[in-house]
Amino acid sequence: QVQLVESGGGLVQPGGSLRLSCATSPSNSQMYIRGWYRQTPGKQREFIGNITRSGFTNYGDSVKGRAFISRDLGAPTIFLHIMNMQPEDTAVYYCNGLGTDEMEYWGKGILVTVSS
Repeated sequence: QVQLVESGGGLVQPGGSLRLSCATSPSNSQMYIRGWYRQTPGKQREFIGNITRSGFTNYGDSVKGRAFISRDLGAPTIFLHIMNMQPEDTAVYYCNGLGTDEMEYWGKGILVTVSS
């Protein structure tokens, strides 16, 4: 079964940048990997941003102006880049996709901690 796998999390310094990747496993599996969400304990999952099939991007208010989503259609892989990270950006980050079976898929999540 195809899965989504996030990578690149860990500890980020305040004011630093985050770069996450999300790819399918097995690699090169067909899936529309479409966006990123994050969640902290006791809160609902928050929309970070997505990229449409046409390549247009949309971002949530909490990261607008400092986030950028890109992709490699051949892999397929999407990337999330957030600048000026702050402690309130600490969360588990998830990627989301739509399979060829029209089912929604989620990665297992990756922890990002913003701390000095």
